Amino acid sequence: MFQQQVQIINFVLMLMDALCVILAGYFALYMRIFFAKGSFSMDPNSFAASVFIIMVVNNYTMGNFNLYSDKKNSSYSNLAAPIFKATVTSFFILSSLTVLFRDFFNLADYSRGFLLAYAIGCFCLLLIQRIVSHMYINRSSKSIFSLHSILIVGDKERGQIVHNLLASQLSWGHKVVGRISINKACGGANCIGSINELAEILRSNNIDEVVFALNGDRSLNLHGYLQICRRMGVLVRILPSLWDKDDGSISVERCQTVPFLTIKTDNLNATGQLYKRAMDICGGLVGTIFLIFIYPLIGLIIKLDSTGPIIYKQKRVGQHGRIFYAYKFRSMCQDADHRKKELIEKNEMNGLMFKLKDDPRITRVGKWLRIFSLDEWPQFINVLKGEMSLVGTRPPTPDEVKDYSPEHLKRLSAKPGITGLWQVSGRNEIKDFEQVVKLDCQYLDSWKISDDFKILFKTFYVVMKRRGAL
Repeated sequence: MFQQQVQIINFVLMLMDALCVILAGYFALYMRIFFAKGSFSMDPNSFAASVFIIMVVNNYTMGNFNLYSDKKNSSYSNLAAPIFKATVTSFFILSSLTVLFRDFFNLADYSRGFLLAYAIGCFCLLLIQRIVSHMYINRSSKSIFSLHSILIVGDKERGQIVHNLLASQLSWGHKVVGRISINKACGGANCIGSINELAEILRSNNIDEVVFALNGDRSLNLHGYLQICRRMGVLVRILPSLWDKDDGSISVERCQTVPFLTIKTDNLNATGQLYKRAMDICGGLVGTIFLIFIYPLIGLIIKLDSTGPIIYKQKRVGQHGRIFYAYKFRSMCQDADHRKKELIEKNEMNGLMFKLKDDPRITRVGKWLRIFSLDEWPQFINVLKGEMSLVGTRPPTPDEVKDYSPEHLKRLSAKPGITGLWQVSGRNEIKDFEQVVKLDCQYLDSWKISDDFKILFKTFYVVMKRRGAL
């Protein structure tokens, strides 16, 4: 119910924000005409496009600054800063677009005065609208007939967590009547009884909802108390005993009509995977097209330098242990895999990875290919096939994985990448495999699509600086 209320409130706020953007646009236009004493005019298409761009961008930026949050606004003064930041960001993007496409859309006479008046008007109207809206929400939520009375069932610690959570929750109006303990001992200022008195407390306190904040006590006959609530027509929520305040990985999902508790292992949800795959397809297509053009030249150089195939295929371990062949331009001698056993003792990495700075197996052409990471280029084919991603963790070999401990396997929970956080975090300086795992897990746990773009940009910078192969 709370999430539905939040969605409705925020939908209305988004409509009101959009209306403010439109009104501010007309206000700025008429003010510009007024001060120009009628000598100013603006192309209707440019005006409509400006308003539309601000509406879309402002909606996105206000969401990023938590202005469509599910938390109550603690103070009206806290609204000014995020609205100002969202407005500045939106108009920075609009002004950048007018400069970039000035000649293409004939925007040479686009008025900076209009843009400034529009930005000021937008900020003022949005701030006033938000203050008035929140004043109305706060006032209407205190009506006795709007208040949703909630009873918490649980021990003192988990009960207080739920109480604090509800105290900051945005809604049409709710109040916590109190807490009842799951045993006879009733401790804490807000405790009004024990669970054995549930039926009487529900009747005497006009309770609309009961939240069971369970602590895993298996002696509790939860089903019986749920039946009491159901018979009396009282809504029930259950905080699972699995939940921990320091763990945000648990969520609830439905498969058809059946609810499941889901424990996430990384920050990649279905939407994130879709964005990531779309980026992989675009980047994979571009990379493969370039590969087609550079293949004849690099292939000829490799063949003239040493014997062996142009493309080197090696078994690698992908997402959750899937085996695939990773493609590279051959940068080592033909018998490199056999000679690796002779060089194991010279390994510069601590742990389950092999790395040797001056590897004698690398050919003359291979050194040049690795400086500019050209040897990695055929892996764009792996990206298009869905075996790899543009950004991810380093794909290990099967020999490395067989010695992994359970905590190391987490780095295999996503598709491996051509580049990644480890590669742009000083690959040549990191000598400890555990540090590599730490960086990989950090990437997975805090993943955002913007992180992938940052890593790709840093990768380009690292390659151009010739700071080593990726």
